[in-house]
Amino acid sequence: MLHLLKVDLKKLFNYRTFWIICGLYFLTLGMATASGMEFLKWLANTFKDFGSKLNIDRIPLYHFPDVWQNLTWGSGLLKLMLAIMVIISITNEYQYRTIRQNIIDGMSREQFILSKVFTNLLLSISSMVLVFFVALFTGFIYSPEISFSYMFTGAEFCLSYFLELFAFLSFALMLGILIQRSGLSIVLLFSSYLIETIIKTNIDDYFPSIVPFFPLQSIMNLVPLPFAKYAFQEIQDYVSLTAVAIALGWTFLSTISPIYD
Repeated sequence: MLHLLKVDLKKLFNYRTFWIICGLYFLTLGMATASGMEFLKWLANTFKDFGSKLNIDRIPLYHFPDVWQNLTWGSGLLKLMLAIMVIISITNEYQYRTIRQNIIDGMSREQFILSKVFTNLLLSISSMVLVFFVALFTGFIYSPEISFSYMFTGAEFCLSYFLELFAFLSFALMLGILIQRSGLSIVLLFSSYLIETIIKTNIDDYFPSIVPFFPLQSIMNLVPLPFAKYAFQEIQDYVSLTAVAIALGWTFLSTISPIYD
């Protein structure tokens, strides 16, 4: 595993676009997740009507245990940046024929794909660790009182976020391997949301039970939208094991299908 990961990282080491996009992604991820309360305060100061109607300090955006679901859901919005990088990375292998050189050097097709999977795994773990510590530190800063009995309640959303990101990167990797053209793969990645939404809209009234089994829907179900609770609406504030099982199934298929294509 480590050998295959080192091989792929060695190829990416001198690839400037990879480091630029990854750097922008992790910088944006850290700043966006940590500055949500400051953004709300800026809105309150800039738009006086907004601030007078809503007491910003009473919104438990970064309070334990809300912070775990809030930050992991918001972090999931940035996964497209990494997915585009994954597509560019894999399609460049075909464009510049480095995959052929790898195979000539003794690497099998399975090992080549696994090297990309391990890179996705590293990116997903790094993102999860960053979000975990941002959530932990901001929770300590903004929570009115700290109780170790409940401060980690909801922290399982970090693991759910890890699976969300890894599943989505695996989906992007599959598109890049099967299509082998970066532009077309990226367009299809964006279009997949629209295609799935159209299909779900047309069958939701007739077969609602199968909607959670759609690939992108299963990924989105891992960390449900949390903010409706601040409008006194009921939400799902736990990780669904069913959603985890479905997402794991699609992740497995996204990883295996290119190997036996």
